[in-house]
Amino acid sequence: MARATRELVGELVRNALELAQADGALPPVPPIEMRIERPKEREHGDYSCNVALRLASAVRMPPMEVASAIAQRILRTEPIAEVDVAPPGFINLRLDAEWQRGQLLAVIESGDQWGRADIGAGQRVQIEFVSANPTGPLQVGNGRGAVLGDALASVLDAAGFEVEREYYINDAGAQIRLFGRTLFARYQQQFGREVPLPDGGYQGAYMIDLASRLKAESGERWLESSDDPPEELSERGLQLMVDQIREDLAALRVEFNHWQRESALYDAGQSQSTYDVAMDRLRDGAYVIEKEGAVWFRAEDLGEDKDNVLIRSSGEPTYFASDVAYHYDKFLTRGFDTVIDVWGADHQGHVARTKAAVSAVGGDGEALEVLLYQLVHLRRGDERVRMSKRTGEIVTLRELIEEVGADAARFFMLQRSADAQMDFDLSAAASADPRQNPATYVRYAHARCASVMRTAQDAGLSASSDHLHLLAAEQEAVLIGEILRLPELVEDMALKREPHHLTYYAQSLAQAFTQFYDTCRIVEPEEPRRSAARLTLTQAAQAALASALRMLGVDAPDEM
Repeated sequence: MARATRELVGELVRNALELAQADGALPPVPPIEMRIERPKEREHGDYSCNVALRLASAVRMPPMEVASAIAQRILRTEPIAEVDVAPPGFINLRLDAEWQRGQLLAVIESGDQWGRADIGAGQRVQIEFVSANPTGPLQVGNGRGAVLGDALASVLDAAGFEVEREYYINDAGAQIRLFGRTLFARYQQQFGREVPLPDGGYQGAYMIDLASRLKAESGERWLESSDDPPEELSERGLQLMVDQIREDLAALRVEFNHWQRESALYDAGQSQSTYDVAMDRLRDGAYVIEKEGAVWFRAEDLGEDKDNVLIRSSGEPTYFASDVAYHYDKFLTRGFDTVIDVWGADHQGHVARTKAAVSAVGGDGEALEVLLYQLVHLRRGDERVRMSKRTGEIVTLRELIEEVGADAARFFMLQRSADAQMDFDLSAAASADPRQNPATYVRYAHARCASVMRTAQDAGLSASSDHLHLLAAEQEAVLIGEILRLPELVEDMALKREPHHLTYYAQSLAQAFTQFYDTCRIVEPEEPRRSAARLTLTQAAQAALASALRMLGVDAPDEM
């Protein structure tokens, strides 16, 4: 696994700082955090370091003098070729071109796994996402959470974490009972009975479809039941709904390692249920009080500013009580080092109390991270889309996938950071024009790489590393830099939990390859050595594009 270039550069800068302190050019001070970044302008070098600005006040010296003392001691060895100092005290570093060209071989060898890092060191991370109530089909907003969680899981995996994807099925509580009663009413209506829906029942046409399927499967089996609803009917309807959710997510290329049922938390089995154990933990820690006939979670000592109901006066656990048991299971039973919950922004008010609950049951509240995402607004050009053309109801995730395809759906969903609201342009996403559809643009760049390699093979040419020094054009240097940037981007995305940067990177890489393709003749039989070098660069670009698309969950075609 190749080390990120930034890490190599940082190590040389730190060594130079220690040397400057050892020989008295700088006074000794406690270690500080420094940042190695890529300048916005290429003329400022490949990397820039702010360590002198951070040290100036501590060592009581002007930043430029500090920067000069360090820069003079940075070894001009791989991967660094040049070092200079720029006001007000930045150390700018330029990479050795020959070294960069040599890294292309590691890229090609890695293939679509290029960019992998080891900062995760095998830590176990669980990402729970989507987890929509199984009382209706997934909506477009659920799709954003699905793509966000899935891409983040792929990024964390690439960064060396051991990742488990999980869907939490809320199959207990009042909403499930209402689902069953609604379905029973619709089932009876299938036989001509005039049965009203329960108050607040689920109105969607999908309930009629479910009832029709139950009739086809079981006939009049539940028609004379005295229960409202029959338990088997509710369970079968719920299973059909979960199956549909699985199918919709599979169509979006989202697969889970584990589907956790809420009802399982209350299953005692051979001993206590998870729910009972978690409640006992709260009581043992004096985090439970009784008032107004209900049982409350008291977490003032943990930073939560109000009490929250755990068990209603009716004796029924709240959704929050299930959440406490669920997170006990994640941290204390299954032993994840970090848990990331991907929630809609409307759940923001639940974050503090859930973290407090994790601490109260014996876990590490800070090891629970909640990634909140904003709403998705559909539009076609300038026109806002609010309802499905097919049903006149809210647009479902399946309808979105059918209209624009999984590739565009995933790419577009990741074009904004999670905390930004999203306008999803259906017209652009459905377009086959790379100028309108960035997903098509990036995929086309990958297909073009493959096409170049086929053309070269037909011409009797092949890639070779023997003459990489011939890659001296500006467009070639830019493309090499973009390819080599991926490992450090993976590290940054993993640490910041921001997978949306993949879309920007993929577009930037595709643009760099396109400019190289348009400017430099790649398949050049009369110049076989230069052609072999450019074919090596094309292979590396294809590997980097394939890796970025793989983490995005977008297909990387060889032909389009």
